[in-house]
Amino acid sequence: MLTLNLIPASPVTFSKSTHQFHPLKRIHNPKTFAYSPVFVNKSSPESPKVCNFSKIHGYPFGKIRALCTKTTHFTDIPENPSRKPGSHVTRAAAASESNPEGEADAAQVAAKSKAKTLQLALVFGFWYFQNIVFNIYNKKALNVFPFPWLLASFQLFAGSIWMLVLWGLKLQPCPKITKPFIVALLGPALFHTIGHISACVSFSKVAVSFTHVIKSSEPVFSVVFSSFLGDTYPLKVWLSILPIVMGCSLAAITEVSFNFQGLWGALISNVGFVLRNIYSKKSLQNFREVNGLNLYGCISIISLLYLFPVAVIVEGSQWVQGYHQAIATVGKSSTFYLWVLLSGIFYHLYNQSSYQALDEISPLTFSVGNTMKRVVVIVSTVLVFRNPVRPLNALGSGIAILGTFLYSQATAKKKSAGGEKKS
Repeated sequence: MLTLNLIPASPVTFSKSTHQFHPLKRIHNPKTFAYSPVFVNKSSPESPKVCNFSKIHGYPFGKIRALCTKTTHFTDIPENPSRKPGSHVTRAAAASESNPEGEADAAQVAAKSKAKTLQLALVFGFWYFQNIVFNIYNKKALNVFPFPWLLASFQLFAGSIWMLVLWGLKLQPCPKITKPFIVALLGPALFHTIGHISACVSFSKVAVSFTHVIKSSEPVFSVVFSSFLGDTYPLKVWLSILPIVMGCSLAAITEVSFNFQGLWGALISNVGFVLRNIYSKKSLQNFREVNGLNLYGCISIISLLYLFPVAVIVEGSQWVQGYHQAIATVGKSSTFYLWVLLSGIFYHLYNQSSYQALDEISPLTFSVGNTMKRVVVIVSTVLVFRNPVRPLNALGSGIAILGTFLYSQATAKKKSAGGEKKS
C-alpha cells in the first residue's frame, strides 16, 4: 500500500510572460518519475531555467513519496495485489464470449485448411490413378502394336487436342503467344520429345516395372549435367546417388525381361527430361507468367511437330501391316482403339495432374510423391501383367527407389540453405 505524504505548500510566484510550459520537453529525474515536465524561461533562452514539479511546494497535491526506491517506470509497476489469481482467465473467457466473430474466423480458417487438404489428396489420387491407367493401356497397346513412334505421336496429339479444347472453351486461360516465346520453347520441346519417345521405346521392349526402375536414376543425370554447367552440390547429394546406381545395376542384372534397347531407351529418356528441365530454367525464365499447364500444352504441340515426321520416316511403312496384325490379335478393333485412346488421354491427364500438384505443394513434397508414384506403378503393373520378379531384382528396385528418396531430401535441404543465404 502506498503512503501519501502531503507537504504544506509554500507560496511561489510565477511571472506571467517569462515562463511557458513545454510538455514535450523532458528531463530525466531518477529521484521521482523517469521523465518530468519542465518549465522553460523564455526571457533567457541561452540558459533556460528548469523548474521540476518535485521541487515546487505549490504543486496542488504536494510531494508524493513512494515506498519503492527504484526509478518508477511503467514496466516496473507491480501487479495489483487486489487482483484475484486467475482473474485474467475469466476476462479472456468473457472477451471470447463477447467476440463471436473471432470464433467464426477461426472456424472458417479450419474449414479452408480441411478443404485444401482434401483437394490436395484428390490431386494426388488422380495423379497416381491416371499414371497407372496410362502405363497399363500403353503397355497393352504396345504388346499388340509394337510401334512406339506412332503411339508416342498419338499421345502428344491427344494432349494437343485436349489443350486446344480447353483454350477454345475458355476453361483454361490461353497464353499469349509471341515469337520470343515460341523460340524459347523450341529447346525444351525438343528434349521433351527425346525423353518421351525413348521411354515409349523402352516400354515396348521390356517390362514396365523395369523401365520405371531405370527411370528412377534420373537424379544421377541431373547432378552430373548440372555440375558440368557450374552448379555445386554438397556431399550428401553425391552420396544419395550411390544407392540409385547400385540399385539400378542390381535390378538390370537380375531382370527377367532384360533387353539392351529397353535399357538404353530408359537411360536416354532420363537424359532428355533432365536436359529439358535444365534448358527450361534458362530459356523460359522471362516467361514466368505462363502457368505450368499452359506451358506443358505448348510443349506438347511443338513436340508433336517434331516427332510425327520422324515417326513416318522410321516406321511409317510398317503401320498398315502392324494394324491388321493387332486387330487379329485382339479380336475386336474397338478394343484396340480403346487401348490406344486411353493411353493418349491418360498420358496427358497424369502430366496435367502433376503440374497441378506442383503448383499446390513444395518441390520436396512433389519429389517424394513422384518417388512413391513409381512404387505404386511398379507394383500395379507387376500385378496386372504378372511379370516374374526375382528377390534380387526386387531388392535392387527398392534400393534404387530409396536412393531417389534420399536424393530428394538432400536437394531440398540444399535449396533451403541457398534460400537462407540469399535472404
